Amino acid sequence: MCFRALVANEFWRFKVNSKGQLWSKLLQMHPCTDYQPLIQDGAFIDKKVKFIDIFQPIVDSFFPHPVNHLLLDLMILTFKGQLTSYTIKRKKVLEMKRKIEMKQIRRLKLILLLPLIISLNSCGDLFEDSTTSDEEVVLVPNADTHEEASDYTWDTSSEIQITLNGGSISINSGVATINGSTITFTVAGTYHVAGSLSNGQLVVNAGENDLVRIILDGVDISHSSSAPIYIKNCAKTILVLNEGSENFLTDGSTYTYEDAEEEEPNATLFSKQNLSICGTGSLTIDANFNDAINTKDGLVIQNGNFTITAADDGIRGKDYLLVHDGTFNIISNGDALKSDNEDDASMGFITIDKGTYQLVAGGDAIAAQTDVDITYGDFIIQSGGGSSSYTSSLSAKGIKGTVSVCIEGGNFNLNAADDALHTNGYLTTYGGNYTINSGDDALHADVGLIVNGGIFDIQKCYEGLESKTITLNEGTVLLVAGDDGINAADGSTTTEGPGGGMVSTGTCSFTMSGGFIAVESTGDGVDVNGSVVMSGGTLLINGPTSNGNAALDYDGSFSISGGFLVAVGSSGMAQAPGTSSTQKSVLVNLTSTQSAGSLVHIQNASGTELLSFKPTKKYQSVAFSSPALESGSYDFYLGGSHSGTASYGLYTDGTYSAGTKYTSFTVSSVVTKVGSTSGGGGGGW
Repeated sequence: MCFRALVANEFWRFKVNSKGQLWSKLLQMHPCTDYQPLIQDGAFIDKKVKFIDIFQPIVDSFFPHPVNHLLLDLMILTFKGQLTSYTIKRKKVLEMKRKIEMKQIRRLKLILLLPLIISLNSCGDLFEDSTTSDEEVVLVPNADTHEEASDYTWDTSSEIQITLNGGSISINSGVATINGSTITFTVAGTYHVAGSLSNGQLVVNAGENDLVRIILDGVDISHSSSAPIYIKNCAKTILVLNEGSENFLTDGSTYTYEDAEEEEPNATLFSKQNLSICGTGSLTIDANFNDAINTKDGLVIQNGNFTITAADDGIRGKDYLLVHDGTFNIISNGDALKSDNEDDASMGFITIDKGTYQLVAGGDAIAAQTDVDITYGDFIIQSGGGSSSYTSSLSAKGIKGTVSVCIEGGNFNLNAADDALHTNGYLTTYGGNYTINSGDDALHADVGLIVNGGIFDIQKCYEGLESKTITLNEGTVLLVAGDDGINAADGSTTTEGPGGGMVSTGTCSFTMSGGFIAVESTGDGVDVNGSVVMSGGTLLINGPTSNGNAALDYDGSFSISGGFLVAVGSSGMAQAPGTSSTQKSVLVNLTSTQSAGSLVHIQNASGTELLSFKPTKKYQSVAFSSPALESGSYDFYLGGSHSGTASYGLYTDGTYSAGTKYTSFTVSSVVTKVGSTSGGGGGGW
């Protein structure tokens, strides 16, 4: 098994061999390095982590330099250069479970395979010394699901045939109880059901160790005051949507509860215990009372075609919702897909392998109490009425995982009244194509946002990317924001703007090592309440026109060592990268505002073009940094034309036809300033 980690901005690969030994390999920096053993005897721990005994050799051998942020599938914590013992408190730990070989990882009860991002600057808030901790917790991956390969195979000759005859039921065996239009399955078996039933019910009330399999082969069941299918007791129930079959379930708008205290059953398809649905047939549910599908334990959907309208939630698996494949058309007044176990940290997750999803939700479209893991799929999502319907009184997010959201790939069209992608913990993407319209943030994570891949076309949002720490390693982000384009801030809220926003602590960060970002913002283009580190990639900013905001706005440091940066906007608070940088930059503040579309051009003394850029809005300030910007003399032009093709305003081919030469400047230091601001803004020089 292999899994990856990001340690101090270097990519490592870890693997566990058949003997339980943990090995590592540093990628990118030393791609040819052989695997080296880290823990020879596989020291796996399930409760208290004694770092001094287990991880001292790892830290000494592989992490001699300060580690500011850790993304590891093992947990390493340093405190004043020494290792100690810690106990982790359940409610204070924010996990990020990486979606790397997740099926296998989920089955391993090894703390070494629990991915966490830990900011060492804030570890005191997350960890307490084991001598004073009042609550120990075993940190484990998501709970095992009830799914087994044998669930989907059976002896067809053993099927018990059942026919629904409108107001009556017939069966070819005496293994079920029939009372008028209600049939109760009391023993394990495979039951093949066909026909229609008016004001009737299929009930499963079998033994604690029984498996009941019900094949739906063209059924149409309605009930005016209860669930057409009610799974009351059974170790596991499997509903099979027979190939080519069309199946319908309908309930009334009021229920008479069998269990009034628990208010159950309360869904058109209701299960008190584990439920699986498989097959390639279709299931149409008209849920007039509450949820369409609701399980109080786990729900696994192997396949199927689902058309659902629901008075509240569409599909709910309380403990977990695991979807392998299928087609889902859901219109719900509540959440469309949901898992909400609040009592067990290993549950309350949603895992989607693939499928096609068209979700229209009055609340959240996809909502998990812990984490959402998506491998692939095609998603068209509308939540809360869409991006023009934001209200602070309702959670109407596109995809929400309270602990984490991790997306490997897929195609996403998100139209959300609230955040499009949201987590209180960590949000990580490795790929995918995203079209986003959001009434609040496009991508929001309280603690950490990591883009390792993906193409994001953010057409509308209040703020584009928002988190305490934001990292872009790969990927493309194109965004139009009503306020800040990129906002690195902590989780404290204000009353300013949709969702309250996030405010400064000075410990936040934005790190960019690769990829492409194009920002068009009404507020700050990049607003970091802390530090900015840029070592690669391309960052283009069409910033604000108001002097109360800036294309670049940071209150700590901005160190640039690589990459290509253009930031145009107002001049009142204009900033450039700081003097801690190793790559040179220039900030030009103009004496007057230039019109949108008026080109900015910089060339060296020999006429070689360094920059030709076409801003989308009026501007009075230009910040620029490039590896080609070296010591020497440069000419700065405004206006003119260019024969090349602009990509998000940036020309990379063709020839510039000169406009007006505004000024010449000489670069001799790390940061060069031309002109003056009208107030505010630092820049580190």
